[in-house]
Amino acid sequence: MKIATAAYPLDPLTTWADYAAKITRWVADAAGQGADLAVFPEYGAMELAMLAGPEVAGDLERSLHAVSGLIVDVDDLHADLATRYGLHILAASAPVFDPALGPRPVNRARLFSPNGGRGAQDKQIMTRFERETWGVVPGGPLQVFETSLGKIGILICYDSEFPLLGRGLSDVDLLLVPSCTEALAGYWRVRIGAMARALENQCVTVMASNVGDAGWSPAVDENTGMGGIFGPPDTGFPPNGVIAEGSLNIPGWTLAEVDPGRIAHVRADGVVLNRKHWSEQAGRDAAATYQRIS
Repeated sequence: MKIATAAYPLDPLTTWADYAAKITRWVADAAGQGADLAVFPEYGAMELAMLAGPEVAGDLERSLHAVSGLIVDVDDLHADLATRYGLHILAASAPVFDPALGPRPVNRARLFSPNGGRGAQDKQIMTRFERETWGVVPGGPLQVFETSLGKIGILICYDSEFPLLGRGLSDVDLLLVPSCTEALAGYWRVRIGAMARALENQCVTVMASNVGDAGWSPAVDENTGMGGIFGPPDTGFPPNGVIAEGSLNIPGWTLAEVDPGRIAHVRADGVVLNRKHWSEQAGRDAAATYQRIS
């Protein structure tokens, strides 16, 4: 399969037609390069807040409601594009007010298949900004999506930094990591997490990023990152684990061919078998003793 992952610039769009045209251009570009899967970043949907005007976009609470109110239409657009262009799409995550989960919004990514299938994954662990300032809360549980490309899981940004969440998705072939990172340090925290999850689970991880400034939004005003596709540094994969990476802060798609057979092979007969040997940690992680040697 061919995977396209985005370094996505947030634009101060003023009409729905402008937004739909932008997303269509991006999807058409990925499909035109042969992509079977296109991955957009975390909180890329925040550019929708500008459709309600700069005053709303510049207010943290009002921007949440403005974006959430458009998600039904956003999802219908992505579902149509997935069918029209014949590829899977992970839409940029968005704040969503879901009455079934309480009064505060969750951070939700949505996955669309070419045959009309839809799935959703909520972020599990909130960053300090999300929990202390913005009031975004954890949502529904981890999901494994069975698709024609294989089993797909999603860890949204900060979630990728927690190995037990990754372990909960250890059956997936592709682990998608949509991210939104302000500083270079944040980008590398998520990237290191994504690469570690590829190592532990012997799978392929796909990281997407927002890039550039969006001063009209206090939520996503500064963005640093690039697209990246990673695997275990083992049999059938590059020795540094980097299958493909973009250029820092340069908008566009990063693309790579991924052979699912290589994932199956490294899990069955890699130089090491991290995924298989995970359970051997049990008990040993709590068995440390103190020994004075000075």
